[in-house]
Amino acid sequence: MATAQEPLHPPPPLPPPAMATARDRLAGFAAGIASGATKLLVGHPFDTVKVRCQIEGGHGRFRGPIDCIVRTIRQEGPRALYKGASAPLIGWSVMDAVQLGSLSNYRLLLQRHDKARRLTHLEHALAGLGAGWTVALVASPVEITKMRLQMQYVSGADRQYRGPLDVARHLTRAYGPLGLWHGLHATMAQRSFFFFLWGSYDVYSEWLRSLRLPDSRRIPEHLVNFLAGGMAANTFWTLCYPVDVVKNRYMNQPDPSPISFVRMFAHVRRTEGLRGFFRGFVPSFIRSFPTNASAILVWESTMRLIKGEERH
Repeated sequence: MATAQEPLHPPPPLPPPAMATARDRLAGFAAGIASGATKLLVGHPFDTVKVRCQIEGGHGRFRGPIDCIVRTIRQEGPRALYKGASAPLIGWSVMDAVQLGSLSNYRLLLQRHDKARRLTHLEHALAGLGAGWTVALVASPVEITKMRLQMQYVSGADRQYRGPLDVARHLTRAYGPLGLWHGLHATMAQRSFFFFLWGSYDVYSEWLRSLRLPDSRRIPEHLVNFLAGGMAANTFWTLCYPVDVVKNRYMNQPDPSPISFVRMFAHVRRTEGLRGFFRGFVPSFIRSFPTNASAILVWESTMRLIKGEERH
């Protein structure tokens, strides 16, 4: 006798995707402010030495980064290492808010707003590229203002610029209403290397999470953020440094700029050789690990705090 067939049960429905919330979209911007302030405190003295060595070139007043530090402190005092810091004090916080906020949102876009989907290394790199181009709109006026102030070696009435607003007035007179964005294309070229910064950060993070301590415990997430951030920053600066030198030389020329950004590459090569593309590399390389490792650690930790998450 035929038996009644068991009724077929349809498979349980798949859980809905973990959709991004407004908090997820805004968290990166808020955490970026804390990251920018950290970057300024740790990194600005190194940045001053880097910029002075880059722009002075091989025939300038310094024999190298150590000589630059010693002579700067001796002739201008320790506070001179923070010259031009007033613009980045606000600017770097805004820049990191824009960079890291847009990075978070580009990641969500590539995740198709399903925040549970893991991105590939390439997708992380593409999100970094988008963030780099986006933040260039904010970075360009901040960096040209900072550099013009950093390159002043005198004080008092002999100064060319009295402060950030004076730099802004000068650039507006020289280049028109968009004078503060003089060199935007050069800044975008340099920020394109964020492709490698955030792509390598994901690679280094994945590798560090796969390691085990002697007692078989995983490396704490905060240490993963710090180490991966520092290694990614070193990777970024190693690859983009020649472009950064040319960008800074171009943006710090007497106004109006006599040499274009593209021709500046040939100018540096002709006048200083290949070594000219790596002026100030040592302080920049040394600076990049602690500065960016600290900033990324603060950013990731603040992101977890805002979202109410904690990874061990």
